[in-house]
Amino acid sequence: MSSVNWLEVLGWNSEELEDLRFVGYSYIRQGKYDIALSFFEALVVLAPESAYDLQTLGALYLQMGNNLMALNYIERALRIEPHHEATLLNRTKALFALGYKRQALNQAKTLEKSANEQIANHASALILSFS
Repeated sequence: MSSVNWLEVLGWNSEELEDLRFVGYSYIRQGKYDIALSFFEALVVLAPESAYDLQTLGALYLQMGNNLMALNYIERALRIEPHHEATLLNRTKALFALGYKRQALNQAKTLEKSANEQIANHASALILSFS
């Protein structure tokens, strides 16, 4: 990791970061993941402790089939927010895709008990798909 504080160098604050996130998210909504990827790669350099940016970058890599990079960013996000269920679900998907079936099944079984019905249903579907 770079020790350069890029926000300070650029003279930026949270407003500029939010603008970048907004534009990046707009590209995600349009399905232009390759363009959105560039925005979120920049954001994790500018704000390396932002769990949201790390989660989103991991999800983008997962969507694009780069499961190893996805897992890398997802793991970084989980070090900041270890109980974020959507990120845990993406971690499960990446683990399955990479062939780490036992770890993925254990994670999915935990998520299947989530109070969030959508997370629980996705976890159940993953278990059915990979069992």
